[in-house]
Amino acid sequence: MRLATPTATKCQQDRLAVIILGIITLILGILLTSIPWLDYFILKNLRLWNDTLSYHYWQRPGVIRLTKVYIYNVTNPDGFLSGEKPKLQEVGPFVYREDMEKVNVKFHENNHTVSYQHKKILQFVPELSIDKNTPIVTPNIPLLTLTSLSPKLGYLLSKTISVVITAANFKPFINVTADQLVFGYDDALVSLAHRFYPKHMRPMERMGLLLGRNGTLTEVSTIKTGYEGMDQFGYIDSLNGMDHLPHWNEEPCTSVAGSEGSFFPPRDITKSEMVYIYDKDLCRIIPLKYDHTLEKDGIAADLFRLPNNSYGDSAHNPDNRCFDSNEYEPVRGLQNISPCQYGAPVYISNPHFYDAHPDLLDSVEGLEPKREKHETYFKIQPKLGVPLEGKVRIQLNLKVTRAKDVYPVRDFRDFVFPVMWLEEGISELTPAIKRWIYLATVIAPYAVPFGSYLMIVGGACAIIFSFVRAYQNFVFARDPTLEILEMGRRSLRRGSSFIAHQQHRLLLHHRDSYSLLRHGPMAACMGDNDREDAQPIIDGSLESSGTTVSQDSQS
Repeated sequence: MRLATPTATKCQQDRLAVIILGIITLILGILLTSIPWLDYFILKNLRLWNDTLSYHYWQRPGVIRLTKVYIYNVTNPDGFLSGEKPKLQEVGPFVYREDMEKVNVKFHENNHTVSYQHKKILQFVPELSIDKNTPIVTPNIPLLTLTSLSPKLGYLLSKTISVVITAANFKPFINVTADQLVFGYDDALVSLAHRFYPKHMRPMERMGLLLGRNGTLTEVSTIKTGYEGMDQFGYIDSLNGMDHLPHWNEEPCTSVAGSEGSFFPPRDITKSEMVYIYDKDLCRIIPLKYDHTLEKDGIAADLFRLPNNSYGDSAHNPDNRCFDSNEYEPVRGLQNISPCQYGAPVYISNPHFYDAHPDLLDSVEGLEPKREKHETYFKIQPKLGVPLEGKVRIQLNLKVTRAKDVYPVRDFRDFVFPVMWLEEGISELTPAIKRWIYLATVIAPYAVPFGSYLMIVGGACAIIFSFVRAYQNFVFARDPTLEILEMGRRSLRRGSSFIAHQQHRLLLHHRDSYSLLRHGPMAACMGDNDREDAQPIIDGSLESSGTTVSQDSQS
């Protein structure tokens, strides 16, 4: 029967534990390399839902969003009225930091959307700006808006308007500060319009190009969270409960399917060459087309640019047909947005008429279009759809129609007059967001496969090592039974040696006694020398065999 020592049993248990651990590690490594669990984890936290990482980034981004305003100062207003080209001097920047958060957030489980309102506070940043009280000469937008409509009103009403504005001493150009033009100044015509216009067309009480950007916006936006697919992730689902823009008559102009700027559908998933961004002030979505892939701060990003045919006539872009108006001949690079500007003849373009029809640039002096300064672009991380950098650059132009029957503006010819341009966007993410993106897109795609392969190799090595050790023990280790038998044989050999030694000693003792008895009677025949030599033996024999000698003597 085979006997196992406690030490051997413990070794067997340890070896079994190593084998089990190695098998589990090997299986986990294989599963991790075959299942895209990292993508699943990223998408789970990327979907916009309560308490996800993306929600905290979206609800209060914390990134520095800057709005830069550049105003065109007209240096020759009288010369323009006498037929000269307007000479424009770009004044700026006037930089405002935008602190933004989403408020009144409500999730809708029935269609996996979330609704909210924007809360924006613009704060002037003097260290990045010139003096906001810099004087500006600019067209009188309320007056020119009114006079541009007068030809449609007939001769009698045009003359009435002429008398009123002449008596009120209105001028086609006004002197204001940059801060007043941006955030509001009192104007009699605007006050009248606010009082008497229909509610849906009623402007604010004061005249200001960015007056409606401060505070909590009334518009309620609802966007898609990504739970029903990432192809529309971050895109607007409805505005104030409507799934279309009411300012236009047909698709695609009425579409609201654009990002509000925080997230875009990840290009790694959609494989789309286009993304869209919604701009409330422009009453439309802006298309952005993929250009090429680059790196920003060590993170991969796709560069999207505004196509050069985005604004303008339908001849260069069929999608612009619904923006065309019968009131003017469409021009490449110029688009009407008056339906959402209280009827004012406001038109948008790229700053300095970049990528617009050459006639627009030739009609003024002082503009120098440059791509790096005046184009709209976004750098979007393709795996997450998070913008790493983005700038929306828009120029506001006033398209004036000549009103020859209105005396104060009779010399103001048909003209597209640049008023200002602004840049909105971000240049850098916060360090915390940047670290999260870097971990998810740069480190994890390499670390996770490396860890998986390491688990496979480690598990396989543990299993192989355990089986090799078991084989060695089986082949080279001694059988416990044989060891016991060997111990018994060793004991027997030791016992046999002891017995043989004792027998030899007894034999010597016996021989000594026998010699004493045999030589005893002959002692008298020995010489003196012989007796002396024999004495120690006799004495020793007597001492060691006293009993024997005594017995013999008695006999």
